[in-house]
Amino acid sequence: MSEEYHYDLVVVGGGPAGSSAAYSAAKNGIKVALLEKENTIAETVRTSGVTWIQNIKEFGIPDDCFNPIKNFSFCSPNNEVTISDTIPRAAVLDVRKTYRWLANEAENAGADIFVKMNIKNVIENEKGDIVGVTGIGPKGETTFHAKVVIDASGFPSTVCKAMGLAPQWERFGAGAEYEMIAENVDSETWWLMVGQEYSPAGYAWIFPLGNNIVRIGVGVGKPESNVDPTQRLKEIIEKKLGPIKKLGKLTEIEFHYGLIPNDGLSRKTVFNNLILVGDSAGQANPLVLEGIRYAIKFGRVAGKVASDAIKSGNTEKKSLYPYEENWRKSIESKINSASKVQDRWIGLTDEEWDKELDIINELKPEEFMDFIKADFGLSNMIKLATHHPKLVVRQLFNLVKGKK
Repeated sequence: MSEEYHYDLVVVGGGPAGSSAAYSAAKNGIKVALLEKENTIAETVRTSGVTWIQNIKEFGIPDDCFNPIKNFSFCSPNNEVTISDTIPRAAVLDVRKTYRWLANEAENAGADIFVKMNIKNVIENEKGDIVGVTGIGPKGETTFHAKVVIDASGFPSTVCKAMGLAPQWERFGAGAEYEMIAENVDSETWWLMVGQEYSPAGYAWIFPLGNNIVRIGVGVGKPESNVDPTQRLKEIIEKKLGPIKKLGKLTEIEFHYGLIPNDGLSRKTVFNNLILVGDSAGQANPLVLEGIRYAIKFGRVAGKVASDAIKSGNTEKKSLYPYEENWRKSIESKINSASKVQDRWIGLTDEEWDKELDIINELKPEEFMDFIKADFGLSNMIKLATHHPKLVVRQLFNLVKGKK
């Protein structure tokens, strides 16, 4: 048995980028299908859920979807620093609840959501442009015809790979994480743990969700290290390394594993009838490998641009290009700067990490937030250089500006 559907816009992937694109496109008055391969939206969690209060407010995410963070603690083999703020500026999302809220917003705006829909192939016209996708759904082979397709399938990049438009990511982060009940939790403080024992090309973390629940994880950069993050995570929990010992008794709730691209903004994201957004587009902050805020923000932009193009009757690359102009203007230079800092971090020894934490400790809370968010605007850089005459701080931020 086979099924066939006709839509203005088909969005592949029910994560934050896909739901956000479907929401803004449906809100703009076109017929939208949102396709998700799992049994439910966010059935599997693949991210630790770190994001920023400013973005949460901008997106209208409800208060019960996140735990606010105001203290940022770092641990290296022989050093420990904490930057404390008076107000929360970061947050740890309840990922499942947030993603389902985003999908519900899309559905309320008029998008049709199809779950258990595993897209395998694309439909091309005589010019080789995409005009739909095919896959296997609950009732067998299913075809979706579309004027525009948005690839929001995440790391696998299902649609653009099927089109032959993008190779596999060469650099990426692999993260393993346990969500656990902990005996002792400071719900306002996150921990980042650096050094060879935690991760030779990455970091470990403790992110609190409130109600004595924490996410303890390890991220490893590939191909820089061949360490298995799942094995390393088990080891540091068993050894109760660093701040983990402060948590007391730990009880596992569930395990998460995910991959996130770290190749920078290396892909074109607009083609005739096709837009890439979120992890499919490589839109991730290299410093802590987070991209949920980019997925939501640029998902909404993609949906609006796609729906405007569909209504105009012209869905060629030129009509969709305002989307790429938007995200490049917003984040391209910042991501490039963050990549330079990340390259520096990957090469640090344990002793150098001890010193690096002293540099971080010099920053005021708002300066630290600009730094860790990769918000390297010119005005921020000038303020930092003025406030921190120490040579080590100047060296770090001159690196960001591209000086030797």
